[in-house]
Amino acid sequence: MRAILHYLAMMVIIPIYGIQVCPFLEDLNPIEVFITIDSLLLAALSGRRLLQSKLVDTLPLSGQVWRFFTLELSILVVISLILSLYNIVVNNFPLESGLKVMIGIAAMGMFTATDLALEREREVAHQVEKEGVLLEISGKYFPLASKLALYAGAYVLLSVGVFSLLIIKDLDWLVTEAGNVSLHDARIAILKEFGFVLVITLAESINIILSFTRNLNLFIGRENGILEKVSSGHYDAHVPISSNDEFGVMAQHTNEMIKCIRDRTQELSLTRDVTILTLASLAETRDNETGAHILRTQRYVKALAKQLMDHPRFVAELDEPTIDLLYKSAPLHDIGKVGIPDAILLKPGKLTDEEFEIMKTHATLGAEALQVAEKQLGSNSFLRLAREISLSHHEKWDGTGYPACLKGNEIPVSGRLMAVADVYDALISKRIYKPAFSHKKAMEIIREGRGSHFDPDIIDALDAIEEQFIEIANRFSD
Repeated sequence: MRAILHYLAMMVIIPIYGIQVCPFLEDLNPIEVFITIDSLLLAALSGRRLLQSKLVDTLPLSGQVWRFFTLELSILVVISLILSLYNIVVNNFPLESGLKVMIGIAAMGMFTATDLALEREREVAHQVEKEGVLLEISGKYFPLASKLALYAGAYVLLSVGVFSLLIIKDLDWLVTEAGNVSLHDARIAILKEFGFVLVITLAESINIILSFTRNLNLFIGRENGILEKVSSGHYDAHVPISSNDEFGVMAQHTNEMIKCIRDRTQELSLTRDVTILTLASLAETRDNETGAHILRTQRYVKALAKQLMDHPRFVAELDEPTIDLLYKSAPLHDIGKVGIPDAILLKPGKLTDEEFEIMKTHATLGAEALQVAEKQLGSNSFLRLAREISLSHHEKWDGTGYPACLKGNEIPVSGRLMAVADVYDALISKRIYKPAFSHKKAMEIIREGRGSHFDPDIIDALDAIEEQFIEIANRFSD
């Protein structure tokens, strides 16, 4: 459609321009001039699609835009040559007449080819994005600055040529018609000619500027959009490489940077997760519990959190990233036990009141250790959640827990979730001082603590997904 509009515009503009700058064309019947020029343009419009399919569409996407530009410009240059030869042979016009027409068609051809090539560049960009392919960027490409300089230079030369031809033609006309036309009428006629060419030139120039701006906005918008995603922590995105120029090179380097960041982030994340599990497992080896305890409890926490993420009371605090952090930080809930003496931590019998007071300090010991890490590494959501869980997973809904006797919603969501997971796993696990309870017995005990020990809504969530708890317990049994 854009090509059709350009050709329709040329079918009106070029005959009028030719009549204005060439006295020989001016002497012909205007209808004959229009028919001759428009016939050639219609033939070109009809054949350009076939030429495009054979000469452009068969090329790799990276080379199509430049070939498309040269093809469009070549078609119109050929038309100007044919028209000039026709007038020389059929109408006995001198060579200078053909040159005048050629300059005008070349100017329109420059505008048309540039605009259609820019549209082709957008089409290639959308095709690349839709199909998910990446163009190969070669070291040899036509720099954007050179393209702009070339276009500006050609535009200036062609504009100077067109207006020079108008001036020469009008000077000759004034000399020839000096006694036959008034100065006022001559001035009006000349201004109309210059105004016509100026309006066309400005309109085409503005169209090229707008078209070029659309392409710049497309490429820069994509680059900025991907960089915004990366800065937000989304490393699975990439910039479509759709042009063999500076924007293509920029996109290529951006994609390499994103891949490097993604690989490093995954490596750091894996190292962090392994370190967490190692530390948590070491803490468990000093206790009567087993390493499988941390695997089960972190999965209990995740299952409960996912069940509650749409609950009105929890929707603001539980989303997918937070649940993932809860899952990864849950193994550190008892990290503070490394600071409890073996005589108390490994005692097979019931603890005395004094011993139990010392045992309770593991919550604050773990939180203090994680707080030291926060000071060294800087505060982040992972360390914050790990510290919350360590400090608050022994708090109770009615305020009778430890270490701070928090009550109700004063207890962080992470601590409330961990409390249910930790108690459930302790109940179904064998210890030196107790046998393993059945799932049914454990659920009875936990339900008795609904509203006193545990958040009622979390217990309701457990009731809804207790089959998942059974599956987790069986899969990661001691």
